[in-house]
Amino acid sequence: MTPIIFHIDVNSAYLSWTAVEKLKNGSKIDLREIPCIIGGDQKSRHGVVLAKSIPAKKYGIRTGEPVANAFRKCPGLIMEPPNHKMYSIYSRKLMDFLYTYTPDIEQVSVDECYMDFTGISGRYTSSVEAALEIKNAVYEKFGFTVNVGISSNKLLAKMASDFEKPNKIHTLFPQEIQLKMWPLPVSELYMAGKSSVEVLKKLEIRTIGQLAKTDPHILELHLKSHGRTLWEFANGIGDMKVHSEESAAKGIGNSTTLSEDARTEEEAKEVLLWLSESVGKRLRKAEQKAGMVSVEIKYHDFRTFSHQKQFMRATNSDQMIYENACELFKELWNGQPVRLLGIRTSKLVEESAPEQLTIFDMQLEKPKDEKQKKLDKALDDIRKRFGEDAVKRGTFL
Repeated sequence: MTPIIFHIDVNSAYLSWTAVEKLKNGSKIDLREIPCIIGGDQKSRHGVVLAKSIPAKKYGIRTGEPVANAFRKCPGLIMEPPNHKMYSIYSRKLMDFLYTYTPDIEQVSVDECYMDFTGISGRYTSSVEAALEIKNAVYEKFGFTVNVGISSNKLLAKMASDFEKPNKIHTLFPQEIQLKMWPLPVSELYMAGKSSVEVLKKLEIRTIGQLAKTDPHILELHLKSHGRTLWEFANGIGDMKVHSEESAAKGIGNSTTLSEDARTEEEAKEVLLWLSESVGKRLRKAEQKAGMVSVEIKYHDFRTFSHQKQFMRATNSDQMIYENACELFKELWNGQPVRLLGIRTSKLVEESAPEQLTIFDMQLEKPKDEKQKKLDKALDDIRKRFGEDAVKRGTFL
């Protein structure tokens, strides 16, 4: 059976949840219907726009821009402060409600998730009928709206949910890609960050369709492995597996909220080094190796993104985790300040499990591999005896 995946995304979540809360508390004004933003400091007007209403968008106000700029564009703008505790409450309520349909849900940020509809498709005449029921039920129960994207994989479902907003349902099945996705600007493709788009423009690639028809080897020359990823996405190739909380628990990871936003790649790599050592140590302590690693980035505006890749062979090496995490970070990062970084490993196997060697593995420099294992173990022993801060690694050789 072909999978059917929903991507469910709250429309302008921070602003919608603030509006609903104020209406519940007696306000006569719906913030979603006037020029309004969430973010910054009310008195100083410092900070950035975290969310905006549709009327505010008509003034050219963009998420992530300085609050001061937003007020210059719309002097009568209303601004509300962020309330992340409240957002978490609304997010949990939404997820708890969606779990009444199926446990096969992967929450990817505070305001969006994937739902594997395949297992419950027999209850409905069509996937659109089910999405309509969910969309309407969310509004009736909670007072805010969602978009639902429907496809056979997660990438296309997410692209579909980003079509016209708010309160809409869109499909984007493989046979619809050429009509619905290929005419779009390449900047609207998932994972096509600002720097990647600039490179593509120099190659005279301006639409997703042009990217899809480009030789992937040419893209790899200019964008390395990320070029191949973007080519696959442009052709609708994406992950079909929805990783529910139950399956996500079968992994080891760590994340940290930074005391100051990381603004350079070097600053982020320092954090990734520490996280890699932390995750590697926990894997070795559990006598496990990981077959997959993922990196999570939360930006200064609290938008969260993650990406994952398969190791060539299962590992618990700090160096292997770090090198792959750095690659993922470079693919994900759009140049904006980073508030949180996380590394998670999954597809765990026993440390003693036999390895399936490839020709590439046979060419690896085994002495260096063994040397790295001994170094990791020595560092583990030192930290266990003298404390976590007894020794800090500056870099990998």
